[in-house]
Amino acid sequence: MTAPNTNPSKAAGLTGLLVAAMLTAAATLSVTTAFAAEDVTEDQIVRALAGPKKPLTRGLSMSPPAEAVPAVTPAQDKFLQSIRGRATRSLSTAEREEIAAVAQTKPNIDLEITFDYNSANISQKSMASVQALGRALTSPELKGSTFVVAGHTDAAGADAYNQDLSERRADAIKRYLVDKFGIAGSDLVTVGYGKSKLKDPAQPLAEVNRRVQVVNMQSKTAAAK
Repeated sequence: MTAPNTNPSKAAGLTGLLVAAMLTAAATLSVTTAFAAEDVTEDQIVRALAGPKKPLTRGLSMSPPAEAVPAVTPAQDKFLQSIRGRATRSLSTAEREEIAAVAQTKPNIDLEITFDYNSANISQKSMASVQALGRALTSPELKGSTFVVAGHTDAAGADAYNQDLSERRADAIKRYLVDKFGIAGSDLVTVGYGKSKLKDPAQPLAEVNRRVQVVNMQSKTAAAK
């Protein structure tokens, strides 16, 4: 049987394209691989709150690149100073929404720190993530910044109940960070959003909705001024 005519250079080109396609597919898979909440590391949190360049895992929703993060404006700084040290329950609806609006432009990380059902008790499987968060916030890169700790619930229950629960969850994280890692309470602004900002609206009762978002609202350099 006569062997088919094959152009060596064309075959090499096709082989190169195939290899490139395989590498691209592998890279895509590595980015979208799902990680459990307890797999988050201190380094991942530090890079996220310093302005990472791309998302790392399903459980981590992160901010724009550091170079794209705008500086704190005088108006934002004035607002930030007005809410530092405030009790979570004292924040008005307008203040909560203003925090959310400012947070959209700041380095942030959406951690799947979950809680026991209908409770502000941190779930045992998420304790490693909370400890990683504490180490990250006390690292040289982040220590001294002002952070928002925002609590969220799933959609089960009434609005008022979920609002109260989300505030207690944010306070629980703050209390743990203050007690276990010595972080100044005034550097942690807690806020609750109840079920108003679900992470997975398609599954309103899913566990991922019972979470905490951490936002680096003000760099330690700006905070020191």
